Amino acid sequence: MQLKTILNRVEPFKSFVYGKAKWVEGTERLTMEVEVHARKNGRPICSGCGRPGPGYDRLPGRRFEFVPLWGIAVYFVYAMRRVNCPTCGVTVERVPWAEGKCHLTTSYRWFLAGWAKYLSWQEVADRFRTNWRDVFDSVKHAVSWGLEHRDLGGIEAIGVDEIQWQRGHRYLTLVYQIEDGMKRLLWAESVTQSMRLTVPQSLRRSAGAD
Repeated sequence: MQLKTILNRVEPFKSFVYGKAKWVEGTERLTMEVEVHARKNGRPICSGCGRPGPGYDRLPGRRFEFVPLWGIAVYFVYAMRRVNCPTCGVTVERVPWAEGKCHLTTSYRWFLAGWAKYLSWQEVADRFRTNWRDVFDSVKHAVSWGLEHRDLGGIEAIGVDEIQWQRGHRYLTLVYQIEDGMKRLLWAESVTQSMRLTVPQSLRRSAGAD
């Protein structure tokens, strides 16, 4: 089974195809680069407004790190197109495997964030031969996604706690949902001194505290 076949199964892209895969020489770690090409009939998507537009030019090839396969570092290599968007002007296109200027693929960010639930961030970085910052950014991405998509409706019971987490009377106010079958952290805020616990108004309404 070829690598392209595996990638087409686990990471398919509607408007892009995988090209040649090659070994990268002169690296400490086994590394493979996989070319990614836009389909000939595909129009680039503006990263500003999300609409397709005419191509303007093409930037030099850029590498995006994918989930390692059998301990082998895998990078997608793609020459980003710029879009002559009638609304936003000339912008770099949006691609489905990464966001903004991040050099990690979105799949790899979720992979690292998943492991960070079981190991320390430094242990995750060491195990997958990346760096602490990439793990941190991946966890931050996962948390941001969760906050944007969480549902605060139907909360019937909440618990509030305050813990000291640093020296110098620094505290965290924590709000939990504490119902059978649904226990989760809803909100946290750092304060510099012990103070009366203040529950966010939105959570108080959800729990019927008002």
